[in-house]
Amino acid sequence: TVFGEGLKSAEIVFVGEQPGDKEDLAGKPFVGPAGRVFDEGLDAAGIDRRLAFVTNAVKHFKWEARGKRRIHQKPNAAELAACRPWLDAELEAVRPKVLVALGATASQSLLGRQFRVTKDRGRPVESNLAPYVIATVHPSSILRQRTDEERQAAMDDFVADLRVVAELLAQV
Repeated sequence: TVFGEGLKSAEIVFVGEQPGDKEDLAGKPFVGPAGRVFDEGLDAAGIDRRLAFVTNAVKHFKWEARGKRRIHQKPNAAELAACRPWLDAELEAVRPKVLVALGATASQSLLGRQFRVTKDRGRPVESNLAPYVIATVHPSSILRQRTDEERQAAMDDFVADLRVVAELLAQV
């Protein structure tokens, strides 16, 4: 189990999908390759990760073996529902001013199955979860881009979304 980590007094909470292989082994969220992309994006947007709380909608790594590698598998609705009480408890304990959903799974878990990151990313949405709620892509999606140019464009868009988050933080 990989629970969230960060300041209980954090004004911002980032919620991803589930821990990856590196996170599962370390017992900490966002410390693998996607975590490095996440940190680069935060730095570029002027957000200090040390002042945030970082967690996932699902608290365990779902995977399948491929040779010696453990390959990520998307969590299902039952797994999201089973982990929701822990996510709700984290949000209740922290009470963020800004809540950021990273990727489709986290966004739909928090905002409903009808929510589409591709349509509504980078702008605040109405929710009773926090004064400001916003969604963007999961950093791992940047790593899955095929070319350097596509990765750079995806990173630029991610940073633009995080700059909106930084602006919202400045308002609270």
